[in-house]
Amino acid sequence: MNYIETEIPGVWIIEPKVFNDARGYFMEAWKKEEFEQHIGKINFIQDNESCSSRGVLRGLHYQLAPYSQSKLVRVITGRVLDVAVDIRVGSPTFGKYVAVELSAENKRQFFIPQGFAHGFHVLSDEAVFTYKVDNLYMPSHERGLHFDDPSIGVDWRISDTESLTLSEKDTKAPLLSEAEYNFTYK
Repeated sequence: MNYIETEIPGVWIIEPKVFNDARGYFMEAWKKEEFEQHIGKINFIQDNESCSSRGVLRGLHYQLAPYSQSKLVRVITGRVLDVAVDIRVGSPTFGKYVAVELSAENKRQFFIPQGFAHGFHVLSDEAVFTYKVDNLYMPSHERGLHFDDPSIGVDWRISDTESLTLSEKDTKAPLLSEAEYNFTYK
């Protein structure tokens, strides 16, 4: 696998080696020893999967410590624009984001460490999104940021004619300046 650290240290794009032939393809999606050599020790405890249609925007989500989560995300059908926003107090990249297109075709993965808000926008008719997490889901610690916070300025690749589908929770999420977060840059 090819591990590419983004402009925000700790956030990684992972490109697997894909072996194609007349039967289809084969790839290693995750290899613990190799992952830990490049990124560090992570104890993933759960795999999640969602299916969404074109125009669905999920995020920007995070959980407060001690239930914050690192995520390793990928798309197995369709394509999405995936976004991670740094919300670690004292970080030189606080409020900055990294965006990467993940698709069934490019098979890229995106690693988002604890201390980041995460979201994605579906760019295809349908997308099946899967991810590993290193901590339990805890509704009482779940928080979010408004997806179009101008202080963050995410370019979600939304066309003028596209209507977004958001959850009620996401439409009511606060701006970064009003949000609750408890992550410290180390």
